[in-house]
Parts: sequence; structure tokens; C-alpha cells
Amino acid sequence: MTGIRLSVLDLVPRIGEVSYETALQEAVVLASSAEQWGYSRYWAAEHHDLENLSCASPELLLAHIGAKTDRIRLGTGALLLPHYSPLKVAESFRLLAALYPGRIDLGIGRAPGGSAHASMALSGNFLQNVADMPKKMRALIKLLEDRYVYDEQLVQARPFPQIQPDLWMLGTNSKSAGFAAEYGTGYVFGQFMSERDGAEVLKTYRESFHPSALLDKPRLMVAIGVICAETEQEAEHLLRAAKLPGQPERNGPGEQEVRGEPQNRLIYGTPEQVRKRLALIADAYECDEFLVFTPVQDYQKRLDSYRMLASCCLGDHI
Repeated sequence: MTGIRLSVLDLVPRIGEVSYETALQEAVVLASSAEQWGYSRYWAAEHHDLENLSCASPELLLAHIGAKTDRIRLGTGALLLPHYSPLKVAESFRLLAALYPGRIDLGIGRAPGGSAHASMALSGNFLQNVADMPKKMRALIKLLEDRYVYDEQLVQARPFPQIQPDLWMLGTNSKSAGFAAEYGTGYVFGQFMSERDGAEVLKTYRESFHPSALLDKPRLMVAIGVICAETEQEAEHLLRAAKLPGQPERNGPGEQEVRGEPQNRLIYGTPEQVRKRLALIADAYECDEFLVFTPVQDYQKRLDSYRMLASCCLGDHI
């Protein structure tokens, strides 16, 4: 796994009967621990009125976590741009970038993040908002490049940080990959939520990529579900209790043969089994960074899974 980097994707779950306050405290513990173990990034997801998910405003959570950590990059996986004004998004993340220089990622998504009624309560006609997504992306990029004009007047997103937030798009298919390539942003393929051929999606992104003022060459990550445990049997036990977005295929253990394109949405097993599987996927996808989502329904065992994965793949940091 030489050269592979690992990052954390946190849906900020409320597990069991704990309070939302405790769930958010656990997010801080995960981010702080990930920093100590050598993870490159901590990204928080955005959801609205979904039972047992605790983060409706990831930028607020990241501001708090930034004050509790020193080095790890902080980002959104994802901020749901159809709901928001591009100017407000650019201002918020430039503010974060000024507070935590060189540490801020702005990951953009197109999903509603909740039920139809929650989406309408948040921003009105979501289908129309999604249709406006290309216009919003162009506006956001122009704001980050300080060349956005409204009614023939230059409008700027302040403050002006010395180091801009890195802009990424997240998605699960070739359409989102095409958007990221067209706009010249980084791209995160959401393997753990997709049934698509990941290698083909990422090929679309690489071959269609247009350099921009934000990024001069393709940059990608793969978001994947991972459960590590001391034994294969314990990993299987944790998998059975896991709560997953949709119904992904549950491939494993990590050492099983991959025939052609890896279809894994979630991999599990001992750290060594998982390490071998990640190495195979990295080769097939030509990627060097995984954004790891761990749906274990116990805070300590979830933390243990991330620790064991880091110990196996990022051993110099443990």
C-alpha cells in the first residue's frame, strides 16, 4: 500500500440512545484520533431531518473541530449546493480557510440530503434547484476565482484567505464525473453508494478533465465502506449490525479474489485482509486516496476499526 493515503468520511451518526450532544462529541473524538493516526482528512456529511444523523450544518461542525485539531484537513462530504446561494457557500468556506490555513476542503454534492418535505422546507423546489446546479457551480467557481459579476458589478466572497479551500465534487456516476471534469475540480467517487463500474466512471473524469484556475490536473478519491476487526468473525458480526445507505453488496473478507472490476461497496475483515483488498482496488481504479466510511454501530468499535486500518496501512504514524 505504498503511497496510499486514507481519510475519514463521517456521517455523524447518533448510535443507540445517546444524545445528539454525545454524537457530536464523538465526531470530535474521531477527527482528533484520525489526526493522530495519520489520516489525511476528516470530512463530515450533510443531512436534514434524517433520524439518527446529527449534522445538518457541516461547516459549523468543522469550525469546532478545527479548534480541537492541528493538522488534519477538514471538509464536507458533501455540502449540498442545490440548497444554497453560491456566494454564501464561498464566504463560509473562505472564512474557514482563513481560520485554518491550508486545511479546508469544500466537497460539493447534488443530493437532497433528506426527505422531499425536508428539502422543500429548506430550499423550495429541489428539482429546479438541481436543474440550476450547473449555473450554481459556475458561480461558485467564479467567486473562488474573484471574477463573479452580478448585474455588471463585481461581487467578491470575503474574507480573502491566503490559501483557498480546495474544491471537490462528489458523485456516484459518470454524470457527476463529467461535471467535475468540465469544471476542473477534484472528484470523489462514492463507491459505497454506487453500483456503477468505478473504473469506468473515473476514466470518464480523467479523459474529460479540463484544467482550471483551481486545478491543473485530475485529482480523485474513492469513498468506500470499511469495517476492520481483530478477527474475520468479529468483522462479520459488526457487518450484520451495520446501517448502510441503501443496500450495498457485502463483499469480503478482504483477501477474497477480485475478478476484473472490484464491485465492493463495503469491505470487511482483519486489517491485513482489508489492506490487500484496498491495494487491489487502488490498482484497478488508479487512485491513491480512500475516503473511508465505517458504519459500525458502536462508537468504540468504530474508532477501533479506523485505528486498526491506520495501523496496518499508515503504520509509521501509530
